[in-house]
Amino acid sequence: MAETKNLLLRLDPGLAAQLQAVAEVEERPMAEVVREAIRTLIEARRRDDQFQRRLRDSAREHDRTLRALRAAED
Repeated sequence: MAETKNLLLRLDPGLAAQLQAVAEVEERPMAEVVREAIRTLIEARRRDDQFQRRLRDSAREHDRTLRALRAAED
């Protein structure tokens, strides 16, 4: 298996029970169900024009900040 990153995930009890039910019915580990949900969310964001605009705006702002920090070093 490829290298993975461990994350701590906190869920309210109701959501955790629903996740466990889905995993049990589908006979899959809960971690696999969570990974699928995350992949689905990320793919949806890739197709979301408003999110993509916000992502570009955020990247531009971070770029300006990095340039200002580098200029301060000179």
